[in-house]
Amino acid sequence: MGFDPKNDWLDPAIGAYIAAHTAQPDEVQRALIAETTERTGRAAGMQIAADQGVVLSLFVGITGARNVVEVGTFTGYSALCMARALPPGGRLLCCDVSEEWTSIARRSWAQAGVDERITLRIAPAIETLRDLPGDDPIDLAFIDADKGGYASYYAELLPRLRPNGVILVDNTLWSRKVLEPAAQGDTDTAALRDFNDMVAADGRVESYILPLADGLTVIRKR
Repeated sequence: MGFDPKNDWLDPAIGAYIAAHTAQPDEVQRALIAETTERTGRAAGMQIAADQGVVLSLFVGITGARNVVEVGTFTGYSALCMARALPPGGRLLCCDVSEEWTSIARRSWAQAGVDERITLRIAPAIETLRDLPGDDPIDLAFIDADKGGYASYYAELLPRLRPNGVILVDNTLWSRKVLEPAAQGDTDTAALRDFNDMVAADGRVESYILPLADGLTVIRKR
């Protein structure tokens, strides 16, 4: 796997040591990383880091999650990692708006043999979340989509999350930009700063921002 440049706040030697002691991407995952780089150009940076995939898989197992929701799927690496960790009968709902990028995801899921565990909804995620039943608790959710929508996705997911359920949120350190006031017109940084402040002040949850890749917030519902 090697040292991921997204972890640039780590001492490179420590980062390399961690990478050497973390499960490596397998053939399907490596092929997906390569295809994403080849076919999506600069957008490939939206794909989560490989070590984040390991952490997502761990959280599915640790929480015993059977009902998982993902907001923002891109080419499917995060979904692949979580679907593989699901127990028999577990299911993953993926929300995205791109047929083009998720077509790459579908092929990868089929190659990995997890496509039957995944339902992909191509529609604005907020609409999909609002249509979810209130009597089918979510065990785990992962948000990695448009930054301006984070607060709305959180607002829809949290009431549907079971007690002790977990929401994971990517990009919450945003290449360190959250440390400074957003520049005029930088709506993504402003949205992330507001989101981080909101979560930290929410008495319904406890949370921690992991300095992993571009920042991964772990939120537990009380």
